[in-house]
Amino acid sequence: MTPDLDEPLDLFSQQERNRSRSRWLVVAFVLFFAWLGFGGDWIAYMSTREAAPEAYHHVTPWFGILLTTLGAGIATWSWVRGPRDVLWSTNAREVTDPADEDEQRLVNVVDEMAIASGLPRPRIWIVPDDDPNAFATGHDEHTAHIAVTDGLLRMLSRSELQAVIGHEMGHVKNLDVRLMTLLAAMVGAIALIGDGMWRVMRRSGRSRRGGLSLGGRGGKKGGNPLLLIALALWILSWILAPIITRLLAVSVSRRREYLADAMSAQFTRDPMALATALGRIEQATSPTSAIKKGCAHLCIVDPLGRRASIAGWLATHPPMALRVARLKAMAHRWERATEPAQSA
Repeated sequence: MTPDLDEPLDLFSQQERNRSRSRWLVVAFVLFFAWLGFGGDWIAYMSTREAAPEAYHHVTPWFGILLTTLGAGIATWSWVRGPRDVLWSTNAREVTDPADEDEQRLVNVVDEMAIASGLPRPRIWIVPDDDPNAFATGHDEHTAHIAVTDGLLRMLSRSELQAVIGHEMGHVKNLDVRLMTLLAAMVGAIALIGDGMWRVMRRSGRSRRGGLSLGGRGGKKGGNPLLLIALALWILSWILAPIITRLLAVSVSRRREYLADAMSAQFTRDPMALATALGRIEQATSPTSAIKKGCAHLCIVDPLGRRASIAGWLATHPPMALRVARLKAMAHRWERATEPAQSA
């Protein structure tokens, strides 16, 4: 379900919603790690409580303490270092003293869009990639960063570049950057930890050969049904965590792209400039190498979904054709609204 073109852009409601979602994202992230930790402790306790006296008995919930602390630490790190880590992962370089005409044009355009949006000028970065794309990151308007690729800078005209920067300034103004940067850092952390844990479980499974008892008494088969269910859910949580975070990125990103498109049109007063820019970016064929999977939802165009053979429901961005059609409809409405009244 996409928002209607006539939907009002309630900036303060959008900002408060993003603040609330950012808080809940951190809480859910830490609780998820707590479940993985203390859930594993409970399974280990139930599996070892009837073991022989000289065997290992899992009593201290060290796994839960460790993973909950790790989750809280990652959430804190994501908040403090998230924007820097996103930029570092793309090998971006900051533009402080423009080295050529293209960089000077970029600086000028960012200055103009900062004025149009009523925001402080964000720090400007260039990603060394021929694939045309752009993204914004940061905590708020005072700590915002905008990055564009070399390919985008070379490809777009001044008005098209202005429209793309306006789109990214829309994300900054709505505080989308806070939520989406937190999500980028946490998606990466869960993917990395999940991959490592899955390898450990596979290696452990090959070496144990049934070493754990699942609650059966006296060697009886079948075990404790509740324990079996908990174990299945626990393993499933590790397996599905990267997929769930990907779906979360999808749900977070899609609606915000429509809103940022509309705000770009407001800042530039030229919806067709963004429509043209999106069309040109969509037609690009250069492979993306600098922008990683965990940061795809930050970009103006999904660098993975654009050419990767994945289902549309897994794409972090709305269909490009629909975004362009909405911008063209907006331009048509504005043209009609500004036509001089015809005398009777």
